[in-house]
Amino acid sequence: MQTRFQGKAAIVTGAASGIGRATALRLGEEGAHIFACDVDTSGLEDFATEAKGAGIRVDTLALDVSDGEACRDAVAQAVDTCGKLDVLCNIAGISQLDLLENYSDELWNRMIGINLSSVFFLSQAAMPHLIETGGNIVNMASTAGLQGQAYNAIYCAAKHGVVALTKSNAQEFARRGVRVNAVCPGGVLTPLLRATKMPEGADAELFGRMMPLLSLGRPEEIATAVAYLASDDARYITGHTLTLDGGQTI
Repeated sequence: MQTRFQGKAAIVTGAASGIGRATALRLGEEGAHIFACDVDTSGLEDFATEAKGAGIRVDTLALDVSDGEACRDAVAQAVDTCGKLDVLCNIAGISQLDLLENYSDELWNRMIGINLSSVFFLSQAAMPHLIETGGNIVNMASTAGLQGQAYNAIYCAAKHGVVALTKSNAQEFARRGVRVNAVCPGGVLTPLLRATKMPEGADAELFGRMMPLLSLGRPEEIATAVAYLASDDARYITGHTLTLDGGQTI
């Protein structure tokens, strides 16, 4: 295993499961001190046990990423605990497919809060620390941030926003030494995907357009891409959206 993150500190949100967990493990295995955040405290404890068993230095924090003040406190606590911040991985997210007319105001606010507002809150709070270390941000976008998807209006809106934030912040902070990139996965075998169901009354043909040409991805494959973008191997890459979708968006 490489040691590209030896001596570095990384915040990873959504670390209790799926891509977030795989990413936290990958960065930790490569030497990073992981500050893992998730609203799922039980899953977070399981992750910490696994990580510590693998010799990874890890601290955890129960965090509702849709809460701006909590996000600012989380970054401050991470820097206090780790001594600095080199990498921010904004991976926490939720999804729910439905017909447009069925979405509620409450669900709109919740999905936008977790999938998009959190990226803004945490990036804003982390940026001064990343400027100090010459660090970087990797955001978890989606193929839903690159194209429209039927029955996925809120998630698409949020992930298009993540792509826009990525590009805007990359441009604003490049000359200050901070890179900002995003990963755009297609279908990945995570608890989030397994819980996804085609809404009643949906057109199966439209729904099928979300499916990759190759088999579904694995969280570890996405984590590998995140680790690459977060490492010095990607020194010359910023404002990029790296797509891993098995041919979905061809």
